[in-house]
Amino acid sequence: MASEAAPEGAPAKRANGPALTPQQVVLAADEPLRLDSGATLGPITVAYTTQGRLNADKSNAILICHALTGDQFVSGPHPTTGKPGWWDTMIGPGRPLDPERYFLICSNILGGCLGTTGPKDINPATGKPWGLDFPVITVGDMVNVQRLLVDHLGIGQLFCVIGGSMGGMQVLDWAVRYPERVFCAMPIASAARTSAQNIAHHEVGRQAVMADPDWCGGRYLEQGKRPHRGLAVARMGAHITYLSESALTRKFGRSLQAREQVTYGFDADFQVESYLRHQGITFVDRFDANSYLYITRATDYFDLAQEHGGVLSRAFRNTPVRFGVVSFTSDWMFPTLESRDLVKALNAVGANVAFVEVETDQGHDSFLMDIPDYHRIVHGFLEGAADHRGLKKP
Repeated sequence: MASEAAPEGAPAKRANGPALTPQQVVLAADEPLRLDSGATLGPITVAYTTQGRLNADKSNAILICHALTGDQFVSGPHPTTGKPGWWDTMIGPGRPLDPERYFLICSNILGGCLGTTGPKDINPATGKPWGLDFPVITVGDMVNVQRLLVDHLGIGQLFCVIGGSMGGMQVLDWAVRYPERVFCAMPIASAARTSAQNIAHHEVGRQAVMADPDWCGGRYLEQGKRPHRGLAVARMGAHITYLSESALTRKFGRSLQAREQVTYGFDADFQVESYLRHQGITFVDRFDANSYLYITRATDYFDLAQEHGGVLSRAFRNTPVRFGVVSFTSDWMFPTLESRDLVKALNAVGANVAFVEVETDQGHDSFLMDIPDYHRIVHGFLEGAADHRGLKKP
């Protein structure tokens, strides 16, 4: 059962397509959701956006899965920052995700901080913010909540599930957990498990947050504080992994920041230092520190092969899903080797899979960029899948 809550704000107007409509729904109200940890959670509020129109047979729905620090506002002006949505270049008439052809859905993940139930929300048992009393979650738990949302929308099978980075992990989990509910899947700049290197990066970020004296053991909201310094450092460290050495060199090199010579001090002498500080400062204005801990931990636990005897191909045995896998040459956070391992596992069970490595020096964040070859690949895969399914053009 699900009950609708009042929409958050007016639709975000766009000059190049149907309006993005923000909504909220309360799910798992009658029967709490059992999480992978064994804990239960409910009711769960889910904030989501839709764009476009669901066709008569409900065959044109695309679920967009956001990355670690993303949210449901994939296009149009963001209500908090005023900036374009994180996939604004991918969405619009004539673009790969065309809301005049597809019904686009994107929800803030479980554990998030922009409308979906997470650690900053009120624990009904105590009347106080959950903090670290919030149950530890997994990517699978996020997908199960998305499945409840898709059920609520009355959609039997999604035409496509698509996303990059941690969003790609959700895509893969959908394809394994609910293969009959997914016609095609597009994991981009992602992997079937989190590497030791990425777990290490996450742990450094978490320790930065928890070392901030204003973290207060996770109870900072009760005390009217925010661990903004620790969270900013965590964001700065993480942001380096989203780029590449060549991109940083091309963008900044060793250029000084608004000065002609170094200061022999610890101000931001270099442009790259100023850039990272700006990334940290702006991030803390829109993201909750405990959500950062929970979401990075959920990503750490992701390993599709683990539940299948350590053999990844077994996770996809007899899958009916069509896969389109995309990686980027300069992505050292989720290198192409990990996408190739996924493709090998899919080929081992005779799955329908296409794979492309896109050449770019933009690093992991390439999946967010307006790269023509990349966009043509996404568009081509979706067009081919739509033709195979008999999905009519508008």
